Amino acid sequence: MKRLADALRPSLAHTASVVKPRLARLTSALRPGPGQAGPRPSRTWYFTASAATAGLALAAGAVAVAGPFDGAGQRTAERDRAVALTLARGGDHDAVGSVGGGAEAVPSAPPVLRALGAAAEPATSGKVPPSGIAGVLDPLLADPALGEGHAAAVVDVATGRRLYGTHSGQAFTPASTTKIATAVAALSALGPDHRLTTRTALDPDTGELVLVGGGDPTLTAHKASGGWASLRTLATGTAAALRKRGVEKVTLSYDTTLYSGPSRHPIGVNDNLAEVTALTADEGRTDNSGSGPVTRVADPAAEAARTFAGLLKEAGIEATPPGPSKATSRATTLAAVSSPPLSDVVERMLTNSDNDIAEGLARQTALASGQPGSFAGGAKAVAARLTKLGLPMRGASFHDGSGLDRDDRLTADLLTSLLATAADPGRPGLRPVLTGLPVGGFTGTLAERYADGGAAGLIRAKTGTLTGVNSLAGTVVTKDGRLLTFAFLASGTTDPQSAQSALDHTATTLANCGCG
Repeated sequence: MKRLADALRPSLAHTASVVKPRLARLTSALRPGPGQAGPRPSRTWYFTASAATAGLALAAGAVAVAGPFDGAGQRTAERDRAVALTLARGGDHDAVGSVGGGAEAVPSAPPVLRALGAAAEPATSGKVPPSGIAGVLDPLLADPALGEGHAAAVVDVATGRRLYGTHSGQAFTPASTTKIATAVAALSALGPDHRLTTRTALDPDTGELVLVGGGDPTLTAHKASGGWASLRTLATGTAAALRKRGVEKVTLSYDTTLYSGPSRHPIGVNDNLAEVTALTADEGRTDNSGSGPVTRVADPAAEAARTFAGLLKEAGIEATPPGPSKATSRATTLAAVSSPPLSDVVERMLTNSDNDIAEGLARQTALASGQPGSFAGGAKAVAARLTKLGLPMRGASFHDGSGLDRDDRLTADLLTSLLATAADPGRPGLRPVLTGLPVGGFTGTLAERYADGGAAGLIRAKTGTLTGVNSLAGTVVTKDGRLLTFAFLASGTTDPQSAQSALDHTATTLANCGCG
């Protein structure tokens, strides 16, 4: 912890000089009033009053404790961006994307605050009357920009009490907020330490070398960095194993049989998602991007196998043009590479709203639950896992893991319950669902939002956008130190930018509202 404090001190000293005026406002708002009761223990973990005061400093400085996230300096980029935003309130969030890497959110507040010698106990504040929040949120959610219908829910994580709800049990198309459900289901089914393995296997009878896909959606063809598995590393290890056997030329094939059913999403060919297959490299992207929409290769598995053949050649092994096959029980594994822990994969998925990872995680959840590794199997397994957790599933309907399917349905009650469950101290394996949420004004899909309005660093949320659909679900630290989960769902929107602004304004108001 001393090393953590030492690492943070220079960064926080600089950050404090930049954000001091904003922190002063927050500190003033957080001072307990005369006669206010002292801290009380809570059964449920939540951010503290100190977190509200230090929210901006955390977003700007806490990334320093982890060092670079990958070879492209993801952590460094986030830290530099945090400082730049407080100075210039601008920038291009695409600059922090990288091939083979991904964004990871800053650490949660309590460990960092303890390292700084700050309190990590629940904030002391008066009860928030539901009518008080209603008086604030109702007019904002009545904004015509939010379309034909909307739903909303706000829950106090400390008590589990719903503070606000309007149509909160009505199912709406959730868009990418579906990824919150996928994340909870995958972590519940597989555990945060689970890794996805890609391997090569040699058939002793035919000499056929099989590249076996393990469903790792983060596999890269480039140099390994940040713990992401690399085809280049796999080729180097495979070539070394072949040379030990005196083999210099192989018949190469690839195995994608781990997954079944259609590989193409019902939306068809789309820049937001590649064909879903057990073998893919760099998400089948045709450029050097690490996130966001881009043209994909027609057959990601075949392209990954062709790339692998080229890497084998560089390592001194000649390979035939690859074709599809299946590794038999006779085949011996020569080399393998594994993804980072599932906790890291989930964080990358949520921060970047990565559809490819989401669909892969849904299939992995299916396989872990005895279901086929398909769109239908993933949807069934996700629903079953959430039901097992005791979550409010009435009206919920899953058809994919990413939320690109317009037939998906979730309720605001379910979304807030998912987030509150992830905050449960009895379920530490689900914490990446919270730490992976984009940080308002700093990371991922929220990097360009909340730059103004006093909520930067205090809101962490998953966005969702389809034609006519806008959604936002996450956590907010209020000015009186409460951690709340919230979910806003809107349908029939006609101007996506205006709808997004309306939701952002609602979340910002919630952050700045004591509502007591």
